[in-house]
Amino acid sequence: MLRCFFIVLVSILTMSCTDTVEDPSEPQILLLGDSMMAFNRLTGNSVADKLQDRLGTTVVDRSVSGARLIYNLPVSGAAGMKIQSQYVAGNWEWVVMNGGGNDILFGCGCGACDRRLDRLISADGQTGVIPDTIRDLRETGARVLYTGYLRTPGINGPIESCGPIGDEMDARIAKFAETDDGVVFVSLADLVPFGDRSFHGFDLIHPSIKGSDAISALIAEAIRNERQ
Repeated sequence: MLRCFFIVLVSILTMSCTDTVEDPSEPQILLLGDSMMAFNRLTGNSVADKLQDRLGTTVVDRSVSGARLIYNLPVSGAAGMKIQSQYVAGNWEWVVMNGGGNDILFGCGCGACDRRLDRLISADGQTGVIPDTIRDLRETGARVLYTGYLRTPGINGPIESCGPIGDEMDARIAKFAETDDGVVFVSLADLVPFGDRSFHGFDLIHPSIKGSDAISALIAEAIRNERQ
């Protein structure tokens, strides 16, 4: 756990995140989220980096390692630790985002999480912080692509116990996405083959370069399909 904390701290201290974004003539993609999105940024291999390469569209990355959706401290917003505060106005075609993993992992340890999950998103997918956040983003005119999280199937890693609640959160977000043609949910639950460690870093929590690339591939495919 100490090692994981150190990784998160280093990622926060070394992140690059601008406060303002010019409104370009061509629509762009804004990326929000936590360490799953932010990891591998220092080597130019983050999800945003790979997504930009695949789509040929500028991707502005505002994700921050350790960020949550439920965060009450005012300083968290200023630092981008609250995912909603990462948003900046712009001519966004898509807002690509994730969130909720740290709220579950640190809020209830992926154990007795019913109340925390309900606060994030209700069983019918219609109420909670996640639907409210997506609706706010949709009001800006952008479409929203929300991703789930990587799993570690067949590996006794630190987040293996989060699988069942991750499955339930995915199902609820997918329900919400079905109610709005401008929202797409991309599940990552089946991305990692059973027993394959190569999609994760040594901590078995964050994506490896291969993992970030694979995540970007699924996102790019979904956006291409929607553009057709």
